[in-house]
Amino acid sequence: MTSSLLTLANWRREVSELYAHVRQVAVHDPARAAAVFRAQRDHIFKHHVDSPIEAQMRAEYSGVSYFDYDPTWRVMGTVEQIRNAQPRSVNLAGDGVMRYLPIGKVHFTVQNQAAMLTLFWIEGYGGGLWLPFKDATSNVSTYGGGRYLYDSIKGADLGVSGNQITLDFNFAYNPSCSYSPRYVCPLSPEENVLPFDVAVGEKHNPATMEQAVKLVQVALN
Repeated sequence: MTSSLLTLANWRREVSELYAHVRQVAVHDPARAAAVFRAQRDHIFKHHVDSPIEAQMRAEYSGVSYFDYDPTWRVMGTVEQIRNAQPRSVNLAGDGVMRYLPIGKVHFTVQNQAAMLTLFWIEGYGGGLWLPFKDATSNVSTYGGGRYLYDSIKGADLGVSGNQITLDFNFAYNPSCSYSPRYVCPLSPEENVLPFDVAVGEKHNPATMEQAVKLVQVALN
């Protein structure tokens, strides 16, 4: 079976269902929710036709690399609404232009450090929340382009209620472009750089990208 818009729809449904289950489990046991998330995500990456892992690599793919779960990195953020914000856009190289709007400043405290991230709304049909970030581990032990906590168009949603938003950095994940050069994706804006280490969530595995680049180059030649 080859990738198509129908298989992409199935990918998004599976991811949405996974996050829905994670939100339910996390009410009583966030660490177990993270374990479920990681195991199921590895399964999808290894077996789904729309996995960002190159098809030739999936049989031997051993899974995503993560830091250990740390409950102190699960906090609630308070969203301060941004009024009269101007929309922004980013060219996604062949995939058109993504337009997004800053909608709120998310204030939170983690490990006795007060911090803030800008929350965005991806424009387009239906729209969706997008919360990317970089931190002091970016381009060291984590992906240099930053990681995502929310991308609700694609199902990544840890929970929002009123002006409260769940920030569990243990679920921070790399965008698809960190796995293969076939993908383009919006990277975290510079305003969303945290000045400290966020040593939880997904790590970066450059070897995966290096192998993918070689496979893509062979295919193009």
